[in-house]
Amino acid sequence: MDRRRWIDREQRTGLGESREQVLDLLRAAEQPVGVREVAERTGLHLNTARFHLDGLVDAGLAVRETEAGGRRGRPRVIYRPSTTASTPAGTGARSYRLLAEILTGVATRAHAEPSAIAREAGQDWGHYLADRPSPLRRTTAGEAVDKLTAILADIGFEPEPVPDDHQPQILLRHCPFREVAEHSQQVVCAIHLGLMQGALAEMRAPVTAERLEPFVQPSLCRAHLSRQDGTRPAAG
Repeated sequence: MDRRRWIDREQRTGLGESREQVLDLLRAAEQPVGVREVAERTGLHLNTARFHLDGLVDAGLAVRETEAGGRRGRPRVIYRPSTTASTPAGTGARSYRLLAEILTGVATRAHAEPSAIAREAGQDWGHYLADRPSPLRRTTAGEAVDKLTAILADIGFEPEPVPDDHQPQILLRHCPFREVAEHSQQVVCAIHLGLMQGALAEMRAPVTAERLEPFVQPSLCRAHLSRQDGTRPAAG
């Protein structure tokens, strides 16, 4: 295997399916593309597409630019693949896992209840990643579970909804932050629970994420759902 292909394979290690799809789109495009175009071509939510594009920029796999002239108003932000497979010169090595470890440590030490603070942060991101329906649109419990499953899939959780009239669940078969979560569950898992709660709240869904069971199996977490009125929703 030649060096460029080896570097490309190494850089893809850890990329979720959706982020890899976005990277492939950038590399196949004849010119830089905007967030909306990426969202339309991949079927991702606009904010989720932006999330993955910025993640590729942070990883040194894509470049963010401002489109030059030709349009009225605010210049459009566009993205293109990095021209080199290796980390751009002068930026040095990046270790986001180390940063995650440090930040979870800060949250644990700085707050008497770090899980509460982490859950609130997750809720903020859940609101950001979800679509708010129009004022007259009522989201059913089943629709909300489907949309939440799609958001979790885009992030890389490999979710599987389990329809059950009494105890519906979403099985999370892959944790994108497993190495950190294994020893910082009170922070990382609280973020994940908050993210689900925030997304469902943004949808004005009649259902919320009640609790999250981490690592019920080595590669499986289980999210339990309930209606706001205390009854259990049916998924799907």
